[in-house]
Amino acid sequence: MAVPKLRFKEFDGDWSPYVLKDFVSFRKGKGISKADISEDGINECIRYGELYTTYGQVITKVQSKTHVSKSECVLSQAGDVLIPASGETQIDIATASCVLKEDVILSGDLNILSHKENGEWLAYYLSSAKKLDIAQLAQGNSVVHLYSSQLKDLKINKPSKAEQTKIAAFLSAVDEKISQLSQKHVLLSQYKQGMMQKLFSQQIRFKADDGSEFGEWEEKKLSEICIKIKDGTHFSPKTFEVGDYKYLTSKNVKNGYLDFSKLEYVNKEEHLKIYSSCDVQFGDVLLTKDGTIGQCCVNTLREEFSLLSSVAFLRLQPEYYNYFLYHLFVSDFGQKEINGAIAGQALKRITLTKINDFSFSFPCLAEQTKIAKFLSTIDQKIDVVVQQIEQVKQWKKGLLQQMFV
Repeated sequence: MAVPKLRFKEFDGDWSPYVLKDFVSFRKGKGISKADISEDGINECIRYGELYTTYGQVITKVQSKTHVSKSECVLSQAGDVLIPASGETQIDIATASCVLKEDVILSGDLNILSHKENGEWLAYYLSSAKKLDIAQLAQGNSVVHLYSSQLKDLKINKPSKAEQTKIAAFLSAVDEKISQLSQKHVLLSQYKQGMMQKLFSQQIRFKADDGSEFGEWEEKKLSEICIKIKDGTHFSPKTFEVGDYKYLTSKNVKNGYLDFSKLEYVNKEEHLKIYSSCDVQFGDVLLTKDGTIGQCCVNTLREEFSLLSSVAFLRLQPEYYNYFLYHLFVSDFGQKEINGAIAGQALKRITLTKINDFSFSFPCLAEQTKIAKFLSTIDQKIDVVVQQIEQVKQWKKGLLQQMFV
């Protein structure tokens, strides 16, 4: 029986079996090159790569413009569903978007599906319940292709248009919630960047608890304020999926936190060799120096772990605050210093010597602490929004699995 697990109560009965060619007519877009895209263009256009990099299942606002005349092009009809005809991977190509606007220029390498159904519903359906089926139709190696002749016989279970519309409206509301949270995340991140700029340039100063002014900031090299600046082992040990001690590399330092999603382990013997020369401790500042350079966090692990040379750790003297240095590193001031120290062509890195020579202005410990705690409060708000976005996305994923058949 073609009945979804989750359904609006006013609808019942099986969804009817079709193939796409039963209710869809196919067109193909016409070439618009990257060179044809212009910020001051007069006509809106959609290129195939944007379907899996820029747009979701519903396109309400078109991002690109061109000076190419509409008379030379293929134009959208409101509700058309677009599927890439080319892509880098099979999963990329298995992406459907409904364009709600008429007369948008549709570039080459686009399969255009015109119909009389609810286009938003069809795009959600194809991008979820039929995603793997579409991916399996795509052919090619370095570039994969998908043709309308392959899509025509794709099996579809279709409800009434009224039910399509109800499902589409509900999922659009979920997407709108994700969009609002994403915009909130952008604004909070921009606010933090702006505040870091003002705080570290001393445009804004905190006052002491008694209302008095703090003293002048002093220029210091990191070698002057650190007890120890070291990196991890330069010899990659044998690693395991489970083991005695965590083995952290630059991939585990991400966006201000230790990321354990891809974690490796070393045995006790290897760990003791590594830890004897790089004894990372709770509260040390971690900075990636090879590969993805300039990622930073404060070590929140109280247990011993092993470290690869792609990460440096900095242990500060008592009159310097670790979270102040962390925020300084991720600010424009810190990233400029880091980027200026990068060496190497194929393998880019920063050396411990360069890190020792990094020079920044530091206030007294009390002002460092006030600045760091203020910025950490913004980080906490950003983290809450990130968690909310992930929760709604997971909820949507569950809905899509249950609302289509």
